[in-house]
Amino acid sequence: MSTGSGADSAPAPKSTHDLTTSDRATSRPSQPSQSPASEGTTPESATPQSATQDSGPRDSRTSDSRTPDGETADCEISDGEIPDGTAVERTTGGGTFSSLKIRNYRLFATGAVVSNIGTWMSRITQDWLVLSLTGSSAAVGITTALQFLPMLLFGLYGGVIADRYPKRQLLLFTQSAMGLCGLSLAVLTLSGHVQVWHVYLIAFLLGMVTVVDNPSRQSFVSEMVGPDQLRNAVSLNSANFQSARLIGPAVAGVLITTVGSGWAFMLNGLSFLAPLAGLLLMRQHELHKSVRVPRGKGQLREGLRYVRGHPELIWPIVLVGFIGTFGFNFPIWLTAYAHEVYDGGAGLYAFFNILMAAGSLAGALLAARRGSSRLRLLVLAAMAFGVLEIAVSFSPWVWLFSLLLLPIGMLGLTTNISANTSVQMASDPEMRGRVMSLYMMVFVGGTPIGGPLLGWVTDTYGARVGFATGGVVSLLAAATVGLILSRVAGVRLKVDLRGGRPHVAFVPRKEQLATAA
Repeated sequence: MSTGSGADSAPAPKSTHDLTTSDRATSRPSQPSQSPASEGTTPESATPQSATQDSGPRDSRTSDSRTPDGETADCEISDGEIPDGTAVERTTGGGTFSSLKIRNYRLFATGAVVSNIGTWMSRITQDWLVLSLTGSSAAVGITTALQFLPMLLFGLYGGVIADRYPKRQLLLFTQSAMGLCGLSLAVLTLSGHVQVWHVYLIAFLLGMVTVVDNPSRQSFVSEMVGPDQLRNAVSLNSANFQSARLIGPAVAGVLITTVGSGWAFMLNGLSFLAPLAGLLLMRQHELHKSVRVPRGKGQLREGLRYVRGHPELIWPIVLVGFIGTFGFNFPIWLTAYAHEVYDGGAGLYAFFNILMAAGSLAGALLAARRGSSRLRLLVLAAMAFGVLEIAVSFSPWVWLFSLLLLPIGMLGLTTNISANTSVQMASDPEMRGRVMSLYMMVFVGGTPIGGPLLGWVTDTYGARVGFATGGVVSLLAAATVGLILSRVAGVRLKVDLRGGRPHVAFVPRKEQLATAA
């Protein structure tokens, strides 16, 4: 997912009236300025490449202008220097599925939907197999923890590897390794020799492969589509994953009851042939090549310093860390509601998951239609997500609980996609792998921490308190991060109730103070 090269980066924006995210990969000034994160880089990696980046066609972007009534409005501006230093946002065009017009991304998405269905089949089958072998729900939890533990422990090193080597070659390796893990579990299960420690080991190995696969796959998206279609492609990736979530579990249930768990694992292993074929068929000359960061000392620390020095990166990552750790524990809560609160059993639990997947799919498709990446949307969506989790936790009726799962799924995906694209577009190309590895480590790596903690709260105080706790933490985190970002950007929240229609917007502090005076 990088489109340019060089270690020179534009300074962090001093002001952005609507908390928009700048695209560092394409909006740098013509004269390079050394960023704090570039200390300790080798001369080769610090060589400016502005001539290469500026040789392509100019694009247009949007910036905020003030309307007569003092509200913000978007207007088109040309690529180039912005007189007041205001950060600009890159817009996308072409509709909901615009990035699918790009052949390389179309191959990637086609292979991904096949392997994602296989992955969801394997997840359901794996949990069922462990439960069948041990009769213990705790053993299922151990399997999940082992699969996510490597991301927590080694996630940042995966980003260093993703920045150092060609991402397409890395994905050929990681997708092959994931397929072999699936086939190994299939052979053990079909032969009747499978034991629970085999499942534990394969789950851990999958987690280790994911450490490299996640940042490589995330950052490879921009290499396929370029910055103009990045947001759309990231949104379609999420829609792809959620579509598979609607299909995979149902197929797994049919296979388990008809031919056995082993064949579900076999089909999962074979499903990785699709993304491998897509990667091999790509036209490499059409990729937006990124400059590989040469091997050197301190690259991990360099990545951490880089994120720490850019508020538009660190605070979205902090926010998704809290929400991923405390707000996304739906397997715990939905199981408890299905079995304890509403006495519905496994069928009701499956229905809850379908509703969540449907809402998530809707959120992903809506995100694909939007043409810009705004931190304002991230904060507001995260706050609404927390409020709805609190509201749904005290629902006395199962129909109301079910109905509210749709917007919760939609807002959860909106939060994730907004954070993902904001972080990617605000990162320098040569740092994007390390930045995205930190993002995924925080978002996914918190599961071994938040899961047991929220599970204990749910077991001790009940499902309603457990669900509400996740919502409260998500709401407080979103409000705090929103306040910090508004102070960094020099804006404040303005709520206008005139005309009977509430309007919420971020406006410059000096304007708000003048109005109050």
